[in-house]
Amino acid sequence: MTDLAHDAAEARAFWERLGLPGLIDLHAHFLPPPIEKAVWREFDGGGELIGREWPIRYRLPAEDRVAFLREAGVRRFSTLPYAHKPGVAGFLNDWSRDFAAEVPEALRSATFYPEPEAADYVPALVADGVEIFKLHLQVGGYHLDDPLLEPVWGTLADSGAPIMVHAGSGPVGTPYTGPDSTARVLARHPRLRLVIAHMGSPECGEFLALAERYDGVHLDTSMAFTHFFAEDAHAHGHGYPPDLVPRLRDLQGRVVWGSDFPTLPFPYGQQLAWLAATGLGEDWLRDVCWHNALRLLGIPRAAAGLYPVD
Repeated sequence: MTDLAHDAAEARAFWERLGLPGLIDLHAHFLPPPIEKAVWREFDGGGELIGREWPIRYRLPAEDRVAFLREAGVRRFSTLPYAHKPGVAGFLNDWSRDFAAEVPEALRSATFYPEPEAADYVPALVADGVEIFKLHLQVGGYHLDDPLLEPVWGTLADSGAPIMVHAGSGPVGTPYTGPDSTARVLARHPRLRLVIAHMGSPECGEFLALAERYDGVHLDTSMAFTHFFAEDAHAHGHGYPPDLVPRLRDLQGRVVWGSDFPTLPFPYGQQLAWLAATGLGEDWLRDVCWHNALRLLGIPRAAAGLYPVD
């Protein structure tokens, strides 16, 4: 049985050692219960998009998961709905809006899908205050440069809204994953603020190069430093290629903490320990776990009401 108190204390000890007021988790999921159950069934069965045994450590009611994140000191977290077919984005977005209205720490999150209606509802979502979008090429079965998405990119580039994109081929690749369609979109819309989920694992080098080329591209740490997203499922230790780690130092301002909570097969704080094991230093960790997300989301320190901490 999961020891929630121990897991929360482990995460708190990490950010307290760094002198931070908490964590901002840009890769957490809260979904409508029927869809959430369907996602969890996919994990339970090790389905074709999971590819391995993947026990869900935080299989809890939503209110208990919120309580855990609060106890762990997660001051802001996303909900990251993602549409898997046409016609469902509206339902997901309405649910996420209502959830964020009830949970102060929840970032207003939304999704969209390659469908003609996206040209109308994406600008409306931006105007309504959505703080972060989520796209999942693996689950949705589309390329990022699908022609039906072309009308939305200008709006999103102008707004500066971050878009969390699962484009890497981890844990199982499909014809739609990989860096190519992301590179094509960025070539046409270089001001987009894309957040590459899971550091683009396992195509870490290609997505790192995109972040080095485009100032708006950020990298999300979720699952990338574990063996679950490594190309070798039996790898020991973390799965991020060691030869790429030194290049992350120069991207200190554009790597952001994400966990992939609640579908974690290990304690929440374990990924924080793996992140520290990169040896990139405490200043790097402070930016990754707190300051970078504040800047990306445009949350003023005074308005956040969470600290003062420099």
